[in-house]
Amino acid sequence: MRDISQMRNDKLHARNESANPSYFICHWSFVKTFSARLFASFRLGGEGGVRCFHREDAKTQRIAKNFACLLAASGFFLSACSEKEAPPPSKPVVPVVVAAAVLKDVPVQLNAIGTVEAYSTVTVKTQVSGELMQVYFKEGQEVRKGELLFTIDPRSFEADLKRAEANLARDLAQLKQAEANLARDTAQAEHARGETRRYERLIQAGVVPREQYEQIRTGMEALEASLHADAAAIESAQQAISADRAAIENAQIQLGYCSIRSPIDGRTGSLMVHRGNIVKSNDTSLVVIHQIHPIYVNFSVPEQNLPEIKKYMAVSRLKLQAAAPDDRENPAQGEAAFVDNAVDTSTGTIRLKGTFENKDRRLWPGQFVNVLLRLTTRPSAVVVPSQALQSGQAGPYVFVVRADSTAELRPVAPGMTVEGETVIERGLQPAERVVTDGQLRLVAGARLEIKGAQAGSLGTHP
Repeated sequence: MRDISQMRNDKLHARNESANPSYFICHWSFVKTFSARLFASFRLGGEGGVRCFHREDAKTQRIAKNFACLLAASGFFLSACSEKEAPPPSKPVVPVVVAAAVLKDVPVQLNAIGTVEAYSTVTVKTQVSGELMQVYFKEGQEVRKGELLFTIDPRSFEADLKRAEANLARDLAQLKQAEANLARDTAQAEHARGETRRYERLIQAGVVPREQYEQIRTGMEALEASLHADAAAIESAQQAISADRAAIENAQIQLGYCSIRSPIDGRTGSLMVHRGNIVKSNDTSLVVIHQIHPIYVNFSVPEQNLPEIKKYMAVSRLKLQAAAPDDRENPAQGEAAFVDNAVDTSTGTIRLKGTFENKDRRLWPGQFVNVLLRLTTRPSAVVVPSQALQSGQAGPYVFVVRADSTAELRPVAPGMTVEGETVIERGLQPAERVVTDGQLRLVAGARLEIKGAQAGSLGTHP
């Protein structure tokens, strides 16, 4: 009985050993080693040794060959069995960073690149010729309207003014003389008229001869002609006085041009002509002044956006933000002030202009800025971090984290992107988690190890 039990245990042990893959591998190694040694024994002693072996025992040779074939077949079978029974390798765990899709009020806005333009620009030129005597500002200085900037040699213009004033005084004196002559001739003419009437009565009475009467009447007519001449002299003197006064005014204006003042509030640029140079009237630019507060920003948007811009501008003034490429954290705030009256057919864009207070002088004429035009606000939109979006042959997609911590590749329809977040039009629900970092190693169904959640991914409703 003990022998039977012992045999059963030995069989069970052998069966367990044969179920172990390492058992088959070890036996296969043994079979290969034994077979190699067996066939090598046939080659010992060269060709003569083999013949000797055949002569000594041909039957033993046949048995050895059959045994070697049997061992090789059993080794191949055991090797095949061990390969079939090996368990499949487990999928690796991929570490990722995730973020939750949230509902937010998203501003509807347009982005563009614009240029800053001075609110007003004045190129200061001289209106008279002469020597530049004095410069009263420094380059880059802020100046106020009416502030003195330059002085041109005024001496010749002062002389012209005095000459015009002297001419006026002369003509005023001539006017007074003409008026006196008129008064005198008027009195004489009145006396001559009386004498003429008296002599008419005397000649009718036959007291005086007609020749004497004719003399008196001729004298009266001469005095009346003198009255007309005096009136013409007075009118001429008055016209001369008007011309003199105009000459004086012009001389004063020319003299005033010798003192050049700022026409606007603004900032001066580089000085183009220095003190001591001779300048020509309307030919020499002295300095350029830019008014920089308020200030304009010009930018263009595609003509497809024009209907929306007109729609929202009819309701309220559209808000603008402008910032330099290296200063996006605190953009300048402004309002849209102008839409061009025609689309640029060469580019298919429409030009707009915004006004900014620019009290801190962060915007500078000629500067390139990033412009953001806010049209309206879209409420309760599903948004995810933009880095969660991936592109494939079938279109955009995201990796969604399932409840069992595996990845699901899900196609989505992305919308606009605002400040690093993208609106998902369809394909994603609020609170679903998406992978934002680590997508390179992911495939559908991959096991995930969540290393962290992106900042701002825990938000819900606005």
